[in-house]
Parts: sequence; C-alpha cells; structure tokens
Amino acid sequence: MGEDIPAQGEQTIQTTVALEGDGTSIADARHLAADFLTRVQAEHGLQISQRAVDVTRLVVSELVTNAVKYAPGPVLLDLRIAGDAVEVVVWDCDPVLPAARAADVGRVGQHGLEIVMALAQSFKAQRELVGKGITARIALLDDPVGAIAGHPSL
Repeated sequence: MGEDIPAQGEQTIQTTVALEGDGTSIADARHLAADFLTRVQAEHGLQISQRAVDVTRLVVSELVTNAVKYAPGPVLLDLRIAGDAVEVVVWDCDPVLPAARAADVGRVGQHGLEIVMALAQSFKAQRELVGKGITARIALLDDPVGAIAGHPSL
C-alpha cells in the first residue's frame, strides 16, 4: 500500500481509516465518505455534485460490504481526491480477486460488483503483499448536459 506523492505545489486531499470488519463498519464507512466529500467541498472549495456524494456512498457501501462478508479481519478504507475524481480504495486480507458474475435475472443479490463497475469511471482490483486492494474512481461533477464526467452520453 503506497501513498500517492503529490506533484510539487499539489496538495493531496485524503483520509484513511481502519474499520473493524464487522456489520457496523459498513454504515461507518458510508458516513465517513459523505463527511469526507462535504469537508473537501467546504475546506478546499472543490465543486462536488450531489450525485458524486451519493455514488461514492453507494460504492463505499458495496466494497466494504464485500470485504466484511468475504475477508476475515479488519478493512482499510482510503478516500482521496485525484484531479476531478474521488478514488475509493478498500483493502482487505483475502487475496482472492472479485469477479463480476454473468447476468442472471433469477439471481437474488450479489450484484454489488456490477453496480460499482457501472457507476465508476474506472475500477481496479489487485493483489497486495497481504490481501487485495480494490480501487474505484468516481467523477466529482456531472457535465452540463447531465452525462457523468468521464462517461459517454447514452
């Protein structure tokens, strides 16, 4: 787990928290994500759409839920502003990388990864020395015609 080194004169805006890995971690992580973006907006004057806040909360919820469900032990949540996006990084101690499942209209639940991949500008899963890290990048703003920044209009 490395930290991004900001370019000269560039400030890194980030927060990292270790979560217990129990059921309360999911709600705590959602609140932390919303509070982080609200604080970034207030303290640094960055524009952040309400959609970005809502999507970030959902992505954090899905990634932390998966970590709590499938990996024993603590979970590390890192939120950082990277240009025009927020990066959500969740580390856990299970080295098995997640895989999106084939579409199945009869499947109940287990759609979290597909939701994250559909909402994020980018998604990356990689093994670490211990466990894995999952990174999702979410645009801070929508463009003027309502499309999500970084995604083509539908």
